[in-house]
Amino acid sequence: VHLEESGGGLAQVGGSLRLSCAAQGPIFTNAAMGWFRQAPGKEREFVAAIAWGTTNTLYADSVKDRFTASRGNAKNTAYLQMNNLKPEDTAVYYCALAGSGDWNNAYNRDYEYAYWGQGTQVTVSS
Repeated sequence: VHLEESGGGLAQVGGSLRLSCAAQGPIFTNAAMGWFRQAPGKEREFVAAIAWGTTNTLYADSVKDRFTASRGNAKNTAYLQMNNLKPEDTAVYYCALAGSGDWNNAYNRDYEYAYWGQGTQVTVSS
């Protein structure tokens, strides 16, 4: 399974970006998809996740009410709409795909995810 992110770039404070993640290959039915990020000098942290069923989403407190996770109809794509961006959102963002799980489970732990994208840089400038 190969995951490819796109949509990163430079944004102004208060601006918006939309990240996309496309999974190619045989993905597990019921696989949750997650978003994580890693800022320079910091550990990777959870951002958001969405279950296969799409009715269950999880968000880190730092992005709640600003970021929205969604999935395409084909379920092999995921999106992260990021609004009201802040300088502290600057990081490399990774999408991840679970290798197992229940159709309505979303996960905020990186060990729940079996496949990872290469990351896309998001930079928020003031």
